[in-house]
Amino acid sequence: MKQQQLHIALLGNPNSGKSSLFNALTGLNQKVGNFPGVTVDKKSGESKISGALTANIIDLPGTYSLYPRRSDEWVAYNVLMNPGSAENAELYVLIVDASNLKRNLLFASQVIDLKKPVVIALTMLDIASKKGLTIDVQGLERELGVPVIPVNPRRDKGINELKKAIEQTARQLYKPPSRNFVEASDLSQAAIEDIKKIFPRISDYAAVHYLIHHESFALDAPVQVTIEDIERKHNFNHTKVQAEEITQRYARIRHIMQQTVVEADPREKQLASDRLDRILLHRFWGNIILLGVLAILFQSIFWLAQYPMDAIEWIFGEWSNWLAGILPQNWFGDLIVNGLVAGLGGIIVFIPQIMILFGLITILEDTGYMARISFLTDKLMRKVGLNGKSVMPMISSFACAVPAIMSTRNIENKKERLLTIMVAPLMSCSARLPVYIILISLVIPNTYYWGFISLHGLVMTGLYLLGIVMALVVSYVMKWFIRIKEKSFFILELPVYRAPRWKNVLVIMVEKAKIFVFEAGRVILVISLILWALSTYGPPKRMEAVKTRYEQLALQQPKNAQQLEEEKRTALLENSYVGILGRTIEPVIKPLGYDWKIGIALITSFAAREVFVGTMATIYSVGGNADENDLTLREKMKAATWTNGAKIYTLPAGVSLMVFYVFAMQCMSTLAIVKRETRSWKWPLIQLIYMTGLAYVLSFLAYNLLK
Repeated sequence: MKQQQLHIALLGNPNSGKSSLFNALTGLNQKVGNFPGVTVDKKSGESKISGALTANIIDLPGTYSLYPRRSDEWVAYNVLMNPGSAENAELYVLIVDASNLKRNLLFASQVIDLKKPVVIALTMLDIASKKGLTIDVQGLERELGVPVIPVNPRRDKGINELKKAIEQTARQLYKPPSRNFVEASDLSQAAIEDIKKIFPRISDYAAVHYLIHHESFALDAPVQVTIEDIERKHNFNHTKVQAEEITQRYARIRHIMQQTVVEADPREKQLASDRLDRILLHRFWGNIILLGVLAILFQSIFWLAQYPMDAIEWIFGEWSNWLAGILPQNWFGDLIVNGLVAGLGGIIVFIPQIMILFGLITILEDTGYMARISFLTDKLMRKVGLNGKSVMPMISSFACAVPAIMSTRNIENKKERLLTIMVAPLMSCSARLPVYIILISLVIPNTYYWGFISLHGLVMTGLYLLGIVMALVVSYVMKWFIRIKEKSFFILELPVYRAPRWKNVLVIMVEKAKIFVFEAGRVILVISLILWALSTYGPPKRMEAVKTRYEQLALQQPKNAQQLEEEKRTALLENSYVGILGRTIEPVIKPLGYDWKIGIALITSFAAREVFVGTMATIYSVGGNADENDLTLREKMKAATWTNGAKIYTLPAGVSLMVFYVFAMQCMSTLAIVKRETRSWKWPLIQLIYMTGLAYVLSFLAYNLLK
């Protein structure tokens, strides 16, 4: 039997379970791209509907109605109206949240009135039951005139029934309902009839949208002029028609609710979410609890990761010693031990912290607490030119600024979106985590207060809070210079609290670790190998002069052979290509407490901040002696000294370097995504300049105040 390919679009309100259903239908057969002409992510995947029918499924962005405001809502709107859309769907699966049925039916009724093939997937029935709602699914199907299938994608329930309904609808066993929710005669029938003379195949309700939004459709100029003439001829008032439509829809929805939904007395049943919100959203205690949650999150990074980190360091130390003993003592052996293995160790050792951070953030999202953080912080955000919707991208920046900046697309206000983009990189992302961890362990005592509160964890929390505070300050200053005047609204749906999906948490932890190893790790490893070459070789005349000088000294002072060998290795490193570069920039960074080796790490980590650790691992491996092979990177850095014997990694220098990495841009990927989202090089250049300036000035102050 020949396989038939069907194109399906998933539609629904935000937080209605659309992404969960998409994952249940497509499994691992997914890919992510961009919708044509816009930067909104497009998730698509393959699904087997039946033996003879497969489907390409597109997960459209969540939207509340067919009157779009945000760029992602326009994507869903254009696919639905399909005036030349590249994403031509033949069937629509409309996800409706049973626990918020009245609100979801507004969008559902609009889509049904377009007279396109629709199947409704009714989600969140378990939550509706907890709210005391009993829904007559067959009655709802009868009232709406389209198939209604109860599903629970999180537990894989109802998926087969949904696929069967999709197949039957695709084979036209279900017909679009003849009755409209809002009749043309109630809006502007004469204008609608004139539009249908131009587009005879569209529904009455689609004709209304051609009258309202035709300027946004890809229509020929003569057609646009004709529609304008129809509007003038019939005195078509966009606002009046839209208001009348919404009023009538809600009247019809109220009737449907009365016929199909039995609601318990609200005095008899109070949802646990409401009781929890009284505490977690309290003006005072809510903020105290929020600070506590963030503190526990950062403390946990040290509590839970210490032992696996120590184990990884020990394994790589033993591996290096074993390889040093069996490999030839030439450039190849040096490349493997001090280039490849040292660079690899600088990547793998931080996997535990990365996994723990992403795991804890996923738990906060899964439980529904992340949305509460947005609600709690809206008032503060508005004072600095942002709103509560800015909080989600800013919190996401703790993981990575790149997807966080892309997620600002759901902020309707252009000024607030731009401000959020400009300050999001000040949040300490996971790439900074390896830098913080190694510097904290070098210069901060491993002290515990009351037996369980780690000083390391407190310092880590302070670094994250420092980035947050500076982001608010920068936003407050920038709001006076970005002259975009547009009214701002903050409408947020608070999801009910749920137990985290532990399988989902584990999958995300593993996926993020893989991304770190194979994406960031690839960059770190390549740079580590390049650094090995640049620190092993230098201008031939200079390198030869160093070798000749120490060969002569060895003949003259045979008793000091070991000391001379150490001095020779140091001199060769300083005269290598990387040493020359480091010495060139040292006068600029010395006021911050940094030597030339740190300067090299600052340059290489511009590719990715986490490269700092790999750079230090390579430089100290190449510059070290044979007796140091069994030392960890932290031990080598702790022993590093200036030429006068003073320690390099003192408290002032360590704090200065931490402050520098809190504020410095140091990320090419972020600059590239800012350019893509703002469609201009102006804003990424401003971002690079102001963040680098902040980093230099504040790290200079930190070093000199603590010195």
